[in-house]
Amino acid sequence: MASAAEQLAANMNFGAFAKATELHKRIWFTLGAMIVYRLGCYIPIPGIDPVALQQAFQGQAQGILGMFNMFSGGAVERMAIFALNVMPYISASIIVQLLGSVYPPWEKLKKEGGEAGRKTLNQYTRYLTVVLAVFQSFGIAMGLANSPGLVDNPGTFFVLSTVVTLTGGTMFLMWLGEQVTSRGVGNGVSLIIFAGIVAVLPRYIAQAFSMTRTGAMSGGALLVIAILVIGVTVAIVFMERSQRRLLVQYPKRQQGNRMFGGDTSFLPLKINTSGVIPPIFASSLLLLPTTVMGFAANSDLPTWMDWLPAATGQLQHGRPLFMLLYGALIVFFTFFYTSIVFNPDETAENLRKYGGFLPGIRPGKRTAEYLDFVLTRLTVIGAAYITIVCLLPEALISFYNISFYLGGTSILIVVSVTMDTVTQIQSHLLAHQYEGLIKKSKLRGSRGR
Repeated sequence: MASAAEQLAANMNFGAFAKATELHKRIWFTLGAMIVYRLGCYIPIPGIDPVALQQAFQGQAQGILGMFNMFSGGAVERMAIFALNVMPYISASIIVQLLGSVYPPWEKLKKEGGEAGRKTLNQYTRYLTVVLAVFQSFGIAMGLANSPGLVDNPGTFFVLSTVVTLTGGTMFLMWLGEQVTSRGVGNGVSLIIFAGIVAVLPRYIAQAFSMTRTGAMSGGALLVIAILVIGVTVAIVFMERSQRRLLVQYPKRQQGNRMFGGDTSFLPLKINTSGVIPPIFASSLLLLPTTVMGFAANSDLPTWMDWLPAATGQLQHGRPLFMLLYGALIVFFTFFYTSIVFNPDETAENLRKYGGFLPGIRPGKRTAEYLDFVLTRLTVIGAAYITIVCLLPEALISFYNISFYLGGTSILIVVSVTMDTVTQIQSHLLAHQYEGLIKKSKLRGSRGR
């Protein structure tokens, strides 16, 4: 027999959606926030020659700066006020989470602080975001100022104004993402990155067709890439919905003359517990030290920095160094983030507390060890899947010299965020229907009296 939640989900339709006014408000708020974000991607910082900037950017468009431009929705190539996007915030989150696992005071806040401890760590993340944003924006400002022809009046005022503008843009996006998470639908930071990718995607699809018409790329190559995109999308949907379901049993107990318990349920463990976080974290960590390198490599360098252009060239798409670093960081963050979101010891303790057990496994420590064993094997599969999805298309895209907006990283982010947002919309709609059923039952009860 279907559960109440399953019955409600089966009865969801357009009529139920039309009555969910609270959900409408959340969706409109999310759309409004995304429009504000996209408008900010077209407001350039003052004092830059746009033609010279475009020429300088083209030389680095296929490298790490191109990936930065993808995540920022084209704001980097325009050097807009949102050029840094939410990457400093993501980098700060990585650092705080790492320290929360190894630094005792923060580890205590994380495990024993409850809601107050979580708010304190979030505040530390915001402070660190400011520091990283200032550091990155200062590097960008100096790189622009030292590049001949890019800035009309390079000097102290330009550097200060650029630092303030870019840092302010990042802090505004951080605030906007938090507002979307609490008052909208979906994860705000992920939706900001999602909106940037989706906004520039049509332009680069049209570019691929244009290359086919001009003969720069054959029709067969375009067909292979289209099949690859469809195949990667199907693989992502399949893997994101895959679970390992562990059977959980609850013993029978007698109260008076009646028997209770004896039920069974399942503990679902996703193959990819970390979701879309690993490629975003890996990209952010790669962007942190290389933000300045792309612009600095085009400026007049002293002799002792002659190695910089060669190092920057190794971070181009399809190069071994880029793929090695990117893949290694994806694997690391897959395991790291999984260890944060799922605690085998805590799960085993909760099962023991409520009388549940895994068949053939003793409650307590043995259950925790078994959960850790299963989760580790699943994470190996998940890490391999994410790495392959993000790196496999890079070879074809680099070979055919097409912008990597059609690559595995962008597809993974778009598909995963879409699935997560749809799931949250369904959850809000399910909650609305459940509240409606409760109100109807109370109304019937009052009439019965």
